Amino acid sequence: MYNFNKFIWVLWQPTIKSLDESFFDAGKGGAGNEVLRFLLGGFTARTRDIGIILLSWASQVVILSHPSVGAFLSHCGWNSTLESIVNGVPIIIWPLYAEQRLNGTLLTEEIGVVVQPKELPPKKIVGREEIEKLVRMVMVEKEGHALRARVRDLKSSALKAVAKGGSSYESLCKMKEDCQIRIRHIKKAH
Repeated sequence: MYNFNKFIWVLWQPTIKSLDESFFDAGKGGAGNEVLRFLLGGFTARTRDIGIILLSWASQVVILSHPSVGAFLSHCGWNSTLESIVNGVPIIIWPLYAEQRLNGTLLTEEIGVVVQPKELPPKKIVGREEIEKLVRMVMVEKEGHALRARVRDLKSSALKAVAKGGSSYESLCKMKEDCQIRIRHIKKAH
């Protein structure tokens, strides 16, 4: 079982006009303490010993690499997906736009490292009961054990791919060589 010393909440103002509005507003204008007014009274006092509230950007890579992280609620952008897999963290998907739904489908049906709400945003606001169910599924249920084992296997494969001699490492080296050759040709032409 996971040992959580602290929960981390990264907060933005809640959506007002559309279900994906907060995604597009994130990071604009630095809401600061303004966001705290949306929390239930006494929330910060009740959670000060178990959680950390961040009112703006946080290093996702640093958070995902911490051994106490048991799951990641993600929009399924490809960078977030790769960061989660490389750190061996299963994903609860929350795709909003662009390729995120496609990524979510791939991660659900083909790769098997995510769980998802019955109906995805922005068609529906997902309630706290369903989020709790998904977190429990990943963290406690038998299905979650299999999910975590699968993402650990992918983590191992990903680390091999980026290590010296691995497929991703070699592909990037080849791309670097190709770029250097092209730059030399351009310089010679001028």
